[in-house]
Amino acid sequence: MNVDYQYEQETALPSARDAAQLLTHLIEARPGKRVIVEPGELSPEIKLLREWQSARLAKTHRDLLEHPRFRAATEFFLSDIYAPRDFSQRNQDIEKAYDAMRKAVPERVIHTLADTINLHYFTDELDARLADALFGQLGVVDTITPELYAEAYRLCDNYDDRVRQIEAIVAIGRSVDRVVRLPFIGITLKLAHAPAMLTGWGELQGFLERGYAAFKRMKGAEEFLTTIEGREIAILDRIYANAPDPFGLGLE
Repeated sequence: MNVDYQYEQETALPSARDAAQLLTHLIEARPGKRVIVEPGELSPEIKLLREWQSARLAKTHRDLLEHPRFRAATEFFLSDIYAPRDFSQRNQDIEKAYDAMRKAVPERVIHTLADTINLHYFTDELDARLADALFGQLGVVDTITPELYAEAYRLCDNYDDRVRQIEAIVAIGRSVDRVVRLPFIGITLKLAHAPAMLTGWGELQGFLERGYAAFKRMKGAEEFLTTIEGREIAILDRIYANAPDPFGLGLE
């Protein structure tokens, strides 16, 4: 999969017929033989980095976590996108599912899967570079501070890539928001649940179900997504402006 990350900002909304095709494919022809990925542990450096990032995101967006409308979506991002755990099997399943489905299902239905795959690879690359700056260049051992984190960001000198990452997350969120409004998507996931469990695709199925439920509950994700985008771009700008407390959180 190409990690020179590109995403589609606008794609024709899938039709009811498209949803029916997806339903048929999921229920009657689950993607081919599943590739099992050996369970792995994140390196101590990446685990520490992602724990810090997850804590920072939870504090930055605490109001969204506490808001009944946005809580589930915020928790989805923190537990299924930025959690400090190994997503290798889930990501492999997404890639395998995409490769199989694209032969039978219109691209406009499943392009979000491709975008999600690429975003995960892109994020892994960015985290690897950031970890090298923190632990290799700045000598971090077991404690990340806001000051060290911001300095590592500047050492990476990849402002444009970080903007692309934020924009990609928002673009995928908008795509999901459009798809969950289709009348057949919810029933598609419900009917696919049992076959997924029986054929070993439970991790991917759970990811899709949680994402669907979180976005469906919002009844429109634009306010949620623009809030996250605005805050994260502002933090990025403050980091590169060498602001003394770019996060405004006083994290230790």
